[in-house]
Amino acid sequence: MPTAPQIKIRATYMRGGTSKGVFFNLADLPPSCQSAGAARDALLLRVIGSPDPYEKQIDGMGGATSSTSKTVIVAKATQSDHDVDYLFGQVAIDKAFVDWSGNCGNLSAAVGPFAIMNGLIAQEKIPQNGICTVKIWQANIKKTIVAHVPITNGEVQETGDFELDGVTFPAAEIQLEFMDPADGEGSMFPTGHVVDDLDVPGVGTFKATLINAGIPTIFLNAADLGYTGTELQGDINADAKALARFETIRAYGAIAMGLIKTIDEAASRQHTPKVAFVGKATPYKASSGKDVQAADIDLNVRALSMGKLHHAMMGTCAVAIGTAAAVPGTLVNIAAGAKEREVVTFGHPSGTLRVGAKAQQTHNEWVVTKAIMSRSARVLMEGFVRVPFN
Repeated sequence: MPTAPQIKIRATYMRGGTSKGVFFNLADLPPSCQSAGAARDALLLRVIGSPDPYEKQIDGMGGATSSTSKTVIVAKATQSDHDVDYLFGQVAIDKAFVDWSGNCGNLSAAVGPFAIMNGLIAQEKIPQNGICTVKIWQANIKKTIVAHVPITNGEVQETGDFELDGVTFPAAEIQLEFMDPADGEGSMFPTGHVVDDLDVPGVGTFKATLINAGIPTIFLNAADLGYTGTELQGDINADAKALARFETIRAYGAIAMGLIKTIDEAASRQHTPKVAFVGKATPYKASSGKDVQAADIDLNVRALSMGKLHHAMMGTCAVAIGTAAAVPGTLVNIAAGAKEREVVTFGHPSGTLRVGAKAQQTHNEWVVTKAIMSRSARVLMEGFVRVPFN
């Protein structure tokens, strides 16, 4: 029986922060996949190797974790005063589903370098040596990200001595500014409160900070869940009952935040909201074996992504942490010592991360103009992906 040959699509495999994914220039995609719809989703699923009931993504580019089952589409800017558009697709591993509901803060660090390397940035904006500022329109959440990309001899500098916990090797530092990071058109605190009593039928009632910043996030107290905030992946991901409890909490939190109307909708919105739990600064041994001392951090935070505890920290969730830490009375701010602050350093399973954010209250609403953090990025492979695709 004759079969159709594979198609070739130009692509770049990149690490950004503690994630990696397959990057495409929109113009290189087949015409049927250059706009939203079933054809685009089917293509990206096949590129990554999903859906895979074995949850290994052997027949694709995915790495069988939420951090490595990702796709990015970059295009010439459609928004004035921006350089490029950036669209992120979180690909489910065992389901035929691409979630377009949020951003990936980690892969945001790779968008500027990709755009420069692929001729999407005007040559006059790129210095021979110095910093190239790339203004990115994040199309999923309709927000601006400003990336400061180091340039050496007219090319993106990828190597360097910047170390990022959760990434084995050092690289060049890329500073990211997430402008007006409240995610969505409504209030940064969709319930109008910095702390709510979140009632989860069959599970319990929990103090929760529900925030739209970077990515919609539900913050809980670690102690209320029976945790300390120093847990590593194995402590959570090996516990099926705990994961089911977190998913139920996430679903009811999504309703409270106005993201969905019924519990059933949560299954088709896996990328958002995130669930995270916080604890006071307590020493622990990170997954790398590194000893994190209480004096090194302001608090501990653990976050779940796509139903599993993340190995480090999602970049967008880090923005939510920094933003919440800057607002008095949130669970994050309280865990960090209930102080006024514009910078917070938190512990995560792989080590520590520092994030800056400045909050102010305007017309009884909390506003954060931008959140700042540093990541790194590197091209792992470039060329073509081959895909059985009609």
